Amino acid sequence: MNILIVDDEPAISDTLAYTLRADGFAVDSCTLGGAALARLAAGGIDLVVLDVGLPDMTGFDVCRALRRTSDVPVLFLTARSDEVDRIVGLELGGDDYVPKPFSPREVASRIRAILRRLHPEPRLPSATETPAPSRFAIDRDGLRVAFHGTWLNLTRYEYLLLALLLERPGRILSRQQIMESVWQDGGESLERTVDTHVKTLRGKLRAVRDEETVLTHRGLGYSLTAD
Repeated sequence: MNILIVDDEPAISDTLAYTLRADGFAVDSCTLGGAALARLAAGGIDLVVLDVGLPDMTGFDVCRALRRTSDVPVLFLTARSDEVDRIVGLELGGDDYVPKPFSPREVASRIRAILRRLHPEPRLPSATETPAPSRFAIDRDGLRVAFHGTWLNLTRYEYLLLALLLERPGRILSRQQIMESVWQDGGESLERTVDTHVKTLRGKLRAVRDEETVLTHRGLGYSLTAD
């Protein structure tokens, strides 16, 4: 796995790169957002560690531009820990958010968690697992879902959210449960992020067929209608 570190503070970038290489990752680095976008356009990057406060543009702007063409995972680094910044980062498509100062070992651990979540080990269904509703088809290797025979154009988080609901059709999942399973360590205060992704997911499902699929249970959470 090749990690790109985008940070203009050498003390941070070099220390983190050393830790990641010791963990077996290949590491590239750059100090400017424009250079990062050019490097990412060349391909071969599996995850980006992205500082929010860059000299030429914000990390949020880099992520916004990146998401037009790529779903490569992004872990934000920032000197700010405000909840609003965390929400903005996640809603732009960030996978995690680490405030400075931080432990390089913690960042390495969070990177491994993101990569495990996006590239899970193949698993066999358990004897008690509820099968997905027949109107859906899920391709776990290709990270995609079909609805009534049409493959949906899902973002990474929309896919992970729908895959989670498909594992438990008819069961109500709270926002907290969804955050912990899909975003991991998102925290109870970031429920708005779940609501936003449910809304966009519903829109894509209704574009295929106008039927109630993801139900809201006021004060409880969300569920997927069973066949």
